[in-house]
Amino acid sequence: MSVPSSTTLGELRASGWTSVTVRAELRRNAVERIRSGRPLFDDVLGYHNTVVPQVENALLAGHDMIMLGERGQAKTRMIRGLVGLLDEWLPIIATSEINDDPYAPVSAHARALVAEHGDDTPIAWIHRDDRYGEKLATPDTSIADLIGEVDPIKVAEGRYLSDELTLHYGLVPRTNRGIFAINELPDLAERIQVGLLNVLEERDVQIRGYKVRLPLDVVLVASANPEDYTNRGRIITPLKDRFGAQIRTHYPLDAGTEIAIVEQEAYVGSVGAGPGDEDDGRDPTGVAVTVPSFMTRIVVALTRAARSSSHVSQRSGVSVRLSISNTETMVANAVRRSLRTGADHAAPRVTDLEALASSTAGKVEIETLEEGREAEILERLVDSAVLSVFKDTVPPDLHRAVVDAFEEDLVVDVGDDVADADYAGLLATVPALTAPVQALLADDEAAESPAVVASAVELVLEGLHLSKRLNKDAQGPRAQYRAR
Repeated sequence: MSVPSSTTLGELRASGWTSVTVRAELRRNAVERIRSGRPLFDDVLGYHNTVVPQVENALLAGHDMIMLGERGQAKTRMIRGLVGLLDEWLPIIATSEINDDPYAPVSAHARALVAEHGDDTPIAWIHRDDRYGEKLATPDTSIADLIGEVDPIKVAEGRYLSDELTLHYGLVPRTNRGIFAINELPDLAERIQVGLLNVLEERDVQIRGYKVRLPLDVVLVASANPEDYTNRGRIITPLKDRFGAQIRTHYPLDAGTEIAIVEQEAYVGSVGAGPGDEDDGRDPTGVAVTVPSFMTRIVVALTRAARSSSHVSQRSGVSVRLSISNTETMVANAVRRSLRTGADHAAPRVTDLEALASSTAGKVEIETLEEGREAEILERLVDSAVLSVFKDTVPPDLHRAVVDAFEEDLVVDVGDDVADADYAGLLATVPALTAPVQALLADDEAAESPAVVASAVELVLEGLHLSKRLNKDAQGPRAQYRAR
């Protein structure tokens, strides 16, 4: 939709445009989305039957909202997604600092313009993206940041302190007729939270000792972590009472949803390129990347195992970002391996999972009384993830033939320097491996790729080892599988 053509207050009246509150605007557009079956948020997965209905209720009720949940639960993404429910263009009094409604201006500047020019008052149009304001709550956030303060420059220009025009508006007034978000609300000092009470209830702001009342039209949305583990601060009771809706988010309820999130969010294309760059699935040296579905399932299984582990702090949660970062690290290690061996196709293998320590360390809090056990606990989590995917994918009746083949003094070497073709050759030497490999590759389109086949072979061998059917001797980047 192009920018509307009205440029003066008179033209705006003649066009038939009507003014509605932000709440009415959000409600109207939400009703249209719900009625048409369109999703409220296009890129938020796993909340269709749980969180989204609560958000829809809050919008229909015209409530301010607080999103409560652990880290990495798409709270900020949903808040920013609410902007899509605003009308694309909104008229304001031109040069207004607080998006004054042309029909009902509230600032002294805008009221003076309308009084002087009448229907010739100039009108400007702002896009919905410019009607969103956001502040990350930090201990040093001040009332001046949020509400406003006296501007000494305007005073120095000759205005009286009693003149409303000496005010410098804060973030909240500047988001008038829009959506304002405060992330990590408990981190905001309690005395600053008090300054938001009027915004939420009386719908106005008061700046210092000025006798000025600004009846703002703003929807306030906040995010916070559960107070039961947040030691940095709390939300004062009067402020919490003023939020109409408290919406609790959650981690994906099933592995399939988390896999879909990883496939949507993880960057596994061109190494060295950034988001938005042209990406043909190759890194700058020409290595194509394929991620077998079972390897993504292993990464997700690792995250879900961490969420239930007694060795991992559950108070701060285990974010979906762990699955995303681990997938990207796993792929990066596979590409690095391919660059060193000269291969033109990379597919992550079990051996690449050793690289996950770097992307996991900062995202989980290990609880142990013994020093140096973090690496061991992480290794156990990886092993449990590999074993669970192996058991879910490869039927037990296919194990026996592979184990019998190893009883004939078969030894298999794996590692970074083992080429994909060597694994393909192993299938020809040990036909018993073919059936379990095919079971793993049943859902992969690139099942014929030597790199993907190599990945499946490694998972079969590691799965049998973790099932205590094969022995494994690991020495640095190399490992050998042999009969027990």
